[in-house]
Amino acid sequence: MPKDFKKMQTGQIGEYLACAELGRRGYVCTPFAGNMPEFDLLISDKNLKTLPIQVKTSSTGKWTTDIRKWIEIDIDDTQKIQIDNGDKDIDNPNLIYICIFLRNNAKIPNTTDRFFILTKSQLQTICANGYRKGMAARNWKRSKNYKSTHSMYTVDEIKEFEDNWDLIEQSLNSLGFNLTK
Repeated sequence: MPKDFKKMQTGQIGEYLACAELGRRGYVCTPFAGNMPEFDLLISDKNLKTLPIQVKTSSTGKWTTDIRKWIEIDIDDTQKIQIDNGDKDIDNPNLIYICIFLRNNAKIPNTTDRFFILTKSQLQTICANGYRKGMAARNWKRSKNYKSTHSMYTVDEIKEFEDNWDLIEQSLNSLGFNLTK
């Protein structure tokens, strides 16, 4: 199976898992199969109020990201280093992310999928802090490609947000949702 297909399949599984879990919790939710630029799911109430949700899925417990989404980075081609110009002003900082760690490993019995629920601004802080820590240890010089802004975050970095379903409930309440749970 081509790598891109496997990645697409993992993302699709995550979106449907998130919808199913939200349905179990009493919400009406629908996925968009990757066709929306900033969100993957919508939760709706009977008055058609909606809450968008972004879903990120990993089968390894590590999620990749481009750090330029979170930090203003310049490249110094002369010194072949990166320059940190501070956190990026992000759109929709309260957008809810559901990061899913798929635990579908047949070699490990009794494993269950893990859900981590946090805001986009919380994820920005985690990604930015992790990248800064790693790059500071290397004097902001990448070993192979000094222009690379590839980054990742892990289960350990977001573990405090595991099963943080209350964040969704709080967001829905603040929007005045009329849910029949």
